[in-house]
Amino acid sequence: MSDNDSAAPSAADVSNAWNKSIIDEFRANNGIVGGPFEGNTLLLLHTTGARTKTERVNPVVYLDDDNKIYVFASKAGADSDPDWYRNLVTHPKVTVELGTKTFQATASTLPSDERTRVYAIQASLRPNFVEYEAKTTRTIPVVELVRS
Repeated sequence: MSDNDSAAPSAADVSNAWNKSIIDEFRANNGIVGGPFEGNTLLLLHTTGARTKTERVNPVVYLDDDNKIYVFASKAGADSDPDWYRNLVTHPKVTVELGTKTFQATASTLPSDERTRVYAIQASLRPNFVEYEAKTTRTIPVVELVRS
């Protein structure tokens, strides 16, 4: 047995397995998932790795406001942006799975005033977003996904 055989899984491995289980559930149930995302609006965001150029897929909570789709780079209030956000800043062309539909989009980070307005809507609908903002000193980016 090698040292690696007895090693605990890395945080990245745990995160990837968790994301995979949510992605599988999302696809098996036409965009509906349970667990921590139950009752939330969820989409699957396909980004291109900023360094690796490898496709990544992440389940992300979204807001549909006036037929515009917004996602929030909250990372549950962590002090760093999620990888998917860094990826789409570098490669703004993304693929979105929303329910049973898949489409191409361009990701665009909102300017400050619009970001504040949209984040306030999300926080009023999902109080955990108030908590995320309180946990960090960074401004949580809000991204609009514009269908191509």
